[in-house]
Amino acid sequence: MLISNSDILRVARPISVERQSARIAPMNSYTIHLDPVVKLTEDQFYQLCQNNPDLKFERNAQGDLMIMPPTGGETGRRNSDLLGDLIIWNRQANLGYVFDSSTCFRLPNGANRSPDAAWVVRDRWEALSTDQREKFPPLCPDFVVELMSPTDTLSAIQAKMLEYQGNGAKLGWLLNRSERQVEVYRLNQSVEVLHSPDSLSGEAVLLGFVLNLEAIWR
Repeated sequence: MLISNSDILRVARPISVERQSARIAPMNSYTIHLDPVVKLTEDQFYQLCQNNPDLKFERNAQGDLMIMPPTGGETGRRNSDLLGDLIIWNRQANLGYVFDSSTCFRLPNGANRSPDAAWVVRDRWEALSTDQREKFPPLCPDFVVELMSPTDTLSAIQAKMLEYQGNGAKLGWLLNRSERQVEVYRLNQSVEVLHSPDSLSGEAVLLGFVLNLEAIWR
């Protein structure tokens, strides 16, 4: 029996916190392969996320759904420090808009991704319609950051960074705090690996922004 897209949305009704915790072990990600049974449209994927606000979904270019785990306290604290520094710089520079990890972007390849921190230059964001801004913005951020948590696998996060790069991100940082290592992704360039750097420059993308990594490493 074939399952329609509408059937998926009816089945995927909101899950309470109690039911969620009973079904899904904390701190693990899960992938649901929908193809070839069903292919959700962008509006249906958006509605699925709205129906289940306690869950964080991503979707790859093949249409597979990923249920992402919440971060632990140490990862969340470090990510907040990073985001705070980016917001302070952006308020002074006034060149674009900062987004936190709850923002889901629809990339040009069809994937839906939520980087730990992101930034979009002002004219690209303001070129979107009101409806596009309210839902999942159809663009790849100009700048992205992924901060690895203890449950992340390096290969999976590297694949996401390459996806951002391939979809037009001008600058990306993969912060691997357990190894005190940073991978820098630049548009149309090879990945640069930095070992235990003290700071990172926003280069020509985030003019004047310098991230002090002391709060990330300690």
